[in-house]
Amino acid sequence: MKKHLLAVAVMALATGSAMAQANDTLAKVKGSGSLTLGVRESSGALGYTLGDGKYVGFHTEMAENITADIAKQLGVKVEKKYQPVTSQNRIPLVVNGTVDLECGSTTNDLNRQKDVDFANTTYVEQVRIAVKANSGINDVKDLNGKTVATTTGTTSVQLLRQNKRAEGIDFKNIMGKDHADSFLLLETGRADAFVMDGSILAGNISKSKNAKDFKIVGEPLSTEPIACMVRKNDPAFLKAVNDSIARQVKDGTLAKLWDKWFIQPIPPANVAVGLPLSDATKNAWNNPNNKPKEDYNQ
Repeated sequence: MKKHLLAVAVMALATGSAMAQANDTLAKVKGSGSLTLGVRESSGALGYTLGDGKYVGFHTEMAENITADIAKQLGVKVEKKYQPVTSQNRIPLVVNGTVDLECGSTTNDLNRQKDVDFANTTYVEQVRIAVKANSGINDVKDLNGKTVATTTGTTSVQLLRQNKRAEGIDFKNIMGKDHADSFLLLETGRADAFVMDGSILAGNISKSKNAKDFKIVGEPLSTEPIACMVRKNDPAFLKAVNDSIARQVKDGTLAKLWDKWFIQPIPPANVAVGLPLSDATKNAWNNPNNKPKEDYNQ
């Protein structure tokens, strides 16, 4: 019996040690000399691809800065590796260790906090509706009998159905595999509207063949804090990420990145998204917190 208990204790210690090691991202980065960033291919100006393995955007560049700050902290050279993620696989890839840091367009909510930890909020988003300019759709009530696109793995349609202004409205839902695919559903007329984060809508519109053919309508359906994801129970790595974000706020780096990606013309079409820095996002920068969306929508 004693031998059995000893064996169980040894296994428990080994398991605990393995879990601690698995969640020691700083040690992993120092040992491997690399940090894997989860990057998005079509999340508007927050993060997207130019092709040929080139990933850009506000959150992508912020994550690159975080990586550089962590390299300084560790005193080693750290290679940035890029792992494209989607709305469906972003959380599993962080949990299983494939991705060390995901800075894209992920909403911090209570349900996701069960699986991952979130850094401090760096973007406060509002879920909106994009339509063709000549559609006659101006608000939620105009979606009755229409086809609404959203992206697999996101919560936008649930937010639409839960909205009080949507009571009694019947619409068909069609899913895109990613944000670019969802916008294509709208662009080609297979959907009458695309419901998603306002920055993603604005970014896809700015990159379309004729941005004037589209508009964003209606009151916001939800306010959502967007933040970087890391593995759970890794306080040292989470602190390193938050320290870098705080540094980028303090020295004006984030403000410059905002101007670069949301105000100035951006590739590939060299059209400006034209999204001013909101008071909500500015407040999140000046008052660091990782409150979930439930706290924003009480």
